[in-house]
Amino acid sequence: MQQVNLGMIGGGTVGSGVFHALQLNGQLMASRIGVKLAVRNVAAKAFDEPRPYPIPRSLLTTDWQSVVNDPGVHIVTELVGGTTIARTMILSALKLGKPVITANKALLSAHGEELFAAAKKYGTNLYYEASVCGGIPIIKSLREGFVGNRINALYGIVNGTCNYILTRMKLEGADFGTVLADAQKQGYAETPPDLDIDGWDSQHKIGILASLAHGFWVNPKEIYVEGIRHISAMDIKFASELGYTIKLLGIVKRIDDCQLPVADSGKNRKSQIANRKCRVQVSVYPTLIPNAHVLANVNQVYNAVFVRGDVVGDTLFYGRGAGKDATASAVLSDLADAALDLKYGTKHRVPPFVPHEWAGAVVPIEDVVSQYFVRLNVVDRPGVLAKIAAIFGQSKIGISSVIQPEGHEGASVPLIFMLHYATNGAVAGALKKIGKLPVVKSEPVLLRVENFE
Repeated sequence: MQQVNLGMIGGGTVGSGVFHALQLNGQLMASRIGVKLAVRNVAAKAFDEPRPYPIPRSLLTTDWQSVVNDPGVHIVTELVGGTTIARTMILSALKLGKPVITANKALLSAHGEELFAAAKKYGTNLYYEASVCGGIPIIKSLREGFVGNRINALYGIVNGTCNYILTRMKLEGADFGTVLADAQKQGYAETPPDLDIDGWDSQHKIGILASLAHGFWVNPKEIYVEGIRHISAMDIKFASELGYTIKLLGIVKRIDDCQLPVADSGKNRKSQIANRKCRVQVSVYPTLIPNAHVLANVNQVYNAVFVRGDVVGDTLFYGRGAGKDATASAVLSDLADAALDLKYGTKHRVPPFVPHEWAGAVVPIEDVVSQYFVRLNVVDRPGVLAKIAAIFGQSKIGISSVIQPEGHEGASVPLIFMLHYATNGAVAGALKKIGKLPVVKSEPVLLRVENFE
């Protein structure tokens, strides 16, 4: 049986998780793929750094370059994170023609295009299943399983921390701050928690999925991002009364039909393609989801990705999105692919990223059409509702329903609107005017509604 040697960079939580998983199931993998995977060396920050699983001292080094440059290392894993030294590590390995496996979503989001170009230039491959949703095989599904589909829509609950917080807020009626503090104590949220709760972690992941699904590299700066800091127990309560659950959702939605008609496939095809734009919504924001939809029932730290293909229809991927073991499972999957590619000399069996023949463009959030939930804090007096409805009417925004709890005249009370389809720009403009009314006592809260139509 052929043996492939692995050089690991990163011996902490994820790295030791991968090492442990290989010790546990390496023989099983070898029997399945016909290749034995052997860990040759592991570069770590320090020999005694804390790690959940032990790594023999004889395999450890603090010199990552010795791992990459070792001629006996056939595959390199980058499991250190960050966007600076990790980039140098990966590029160094790719330049030597060695396949690289990474779990680094932030790096791929910022420099993916450069790294994939380097893999192509040096005749090797870059694998990154573990970069999005931990143990859920969503990258491989988009690259291979849906190769015959145009992805019309993709919706992802891709951050376990936010999902945990929103789940507990709904189940317990608790405030955001209280649940966040407890999540930090239990290790479900970092300190500071900004990367998760402000939506940036989800931005990294949804950008990678959008790029794969639509064949053009999505610039992270073009992704509209909104976190969950402003979600209150009141919002969750009223959403529930209306039949909805609030989730932080990453959305990738095709706006145009980018496919050329069969009649247009002649000699003018190249010029037609050159003048054709495939516009896509790529966004991250808290969303009202109907309680009957499967994504509304994805709770606690679990992730889920809902994919709608033009041939396959609707599919769902569900599982743990983070943690040493879920991530290790994804890394092992990539290791199997890399080992088989080396065994059979097919370094580009499945390229890491393939541009589509037409150009793509991310639609600005102002032009995205949605339905909306709006919560206002207003003075309870006659005529207030009529004034606000008039502003919506002037902006050609329809109101589908209103919740106006009883209060005491002159007191401040919540006023909830459900709005029909309109552009984000139109609704934002109307709320700016409404927010200036003397009877409106705090900044309007705007949440989008997704009915998966």
